[in-house]
Amino acid sequence: MPFKKGFALAEAIPPFDPARARRTIFTALVEAAKDFGLERKILVDGDERVFTYREIIRASLALGHALTRGTRVGDSVGVMLPTGVGSVLAWLALCTYGRVPAMLNFTAGLQNVRAAIRMARATRVVTAHRFIALGKLEALEQELAREAQLIYLEDVRDSLSLAAKAAAAVGSFAPAVVARRQSPDRAAVALFTSGTEGEPKGVVLSHANILANVEQVRAHLAIYETDVLFNPLPTFHCFGLTVGCLMPILLGVTAVLHPTPRQPHEVVRRIREHGATMLLATDTFMSQYVRAAGDDDLSSLRLAVCGAERLHDETRQLVKRKCDVELLEGYGVTEASPVIASNQPGANQPGTVGHFVQGLEHRIVPVEGIREGGRLIVRGPNVMLGYLQPAEPGKIHPPPGGWHDTGDIVSMEDGGYLAIRGRIRRFAKVGGETVSLTVVENCASALWPDYSHAAIALPEDRRGEAIVLVSTNPHATRGELLVWVRNHEVSELAVPRRVVAVEEIPVLGSGKTDYPGVAKIVARHTETSPV
Repeated sequence: MPFKKGFALAEAIPPFDPARARRTIFTALVEAAKDFGLERKILVDGDERVFTYREIIRASLALGHALTRGTRVGDSVGVMLPTGVGSVLAWLALCTYGRVPAMLNFTAGLQNVRAAIRMARATRVVTAHRFIALGKLEALEQELAREAQLIYLEDVRDSLSLAAKAAAAVGSFAPAVVARRQSPDRAAVALFTSGTEGEPKGVVLSHANILANVEQVRAHLAIYETDVLFNPLPTFHCFGLTVGCLMPILLGVTAVLHPTPRQPHEVVRRIREHGATMLLATDTFMSQYVRAAGDDDLSSLRLAVCGAERLHDETRQLVKRKCDVELLEGYGVTEASPVIASNQPGANQPGTVGHFVQGLEHRIVPVEGIREGGRLIVRGPNVMLGYLQPAEPGKIHPPPGGWHDTGDIVSMEDGGYLAIRGRIRRFAKVGGETVSLTVVENCASALWPDYSHAAIALPEDRRGEAIVLVSTNPHATRGELLVWVRNHEVSELAVPRRVVAVEEIPVLGSGKTDYPGVAKIVARHTETSPV
């Protein structure tokens, strides 16, 4: 049903309706075009070109006809493109014709990209000459050419066949005639987890999984047809793909796409010029944008939704001092398409990630050695089809009984708010006690708010493990941190055995801390000065 202009979408339709997820993504796109008008301008690319629903449908059908030649229904095709209309169209084109786009994290390095291609059994990778040149990815391009056939969007566009053009023309008026009929439960995308703690995993999501999460977000946050959403997050990251690209298209909200979150001055400029009202970010990038912004640059924003990493109090305070933007911290995992919970306007509790989205079951299982909270396990219509594993490429391993173990330690706070205590792997055994590495980082952030920090644990025979803090504060000392925890009633076990000063904390393309990268930094320092 169409949404009333000017009304909050959460008010204009009933709460979460699982039946609305029982469609394919292309069917949902066509229905959105009917609701909002084929000529509605809905996507703005990084070069400021604007795309209507009609252009998106036409390009998806033409590209799909061209990109799927030589492949069969169910085959995976890699997509290695930055956030932009090209990436969105390639994804829509492939899944419209029954192929499975494998969204490749080009920031993860050759080893991880190669592993993703092999896990998905992708024999082709869609990319672009201009992207390769601008990103200086020629070395990666050369190596990937040994793994798969590289298909360049510019070449496809310049050599579209008459059949592809006919498919686009017919599809503009009768899209169902051209698009392949599929089940909502067929795979719509393969994504690869960030590998913050080791090797990335392949996650396969169905059409129904993704559309269910779009509906869950719609029923959770008040989103208006007059909103303008600014999305600089990568499309190889589920938050950037589902919430940053598909959700606005399906809800009639204009989305302004930016190719990278790592250009704070450009991001701030485009937010101001487009009058964006909503921003997707992470804590790391949000703090950069606020510091780069002038007094009125972010004045059009009514809220920013931050995910992928913990939102620090220091970032909240910085935003509060500089601009009147409501920061909403959310929580999700790729396996849940991704949103599991989020704070809401009027129900925004700092230190938590808000309430669970509707339609999602959850269990909190006690963990030995952890006194507060337990391990979060979830089940619902947005939970993945299953994992891809290196040992069995192309085979999907579904979650047992539909339940996904997030690996996160959580607790429920007053009012039903969910608090994240840390990853199960982000706890250390020190002197027989379990210590959260997240707490170590939080203490450092409270003491030295203008710097970045990351904590890891190293094996140590005498006490089990030793905590090492890596900090961009060149003057950070263990002694100063010890005084702080004593004055704030924090266990002294949270004081690291050693502090390593660095110029920069390594981060992944999603904005998360790259803990394997941090471990390598510590290993280099340990070689010359053992803990």
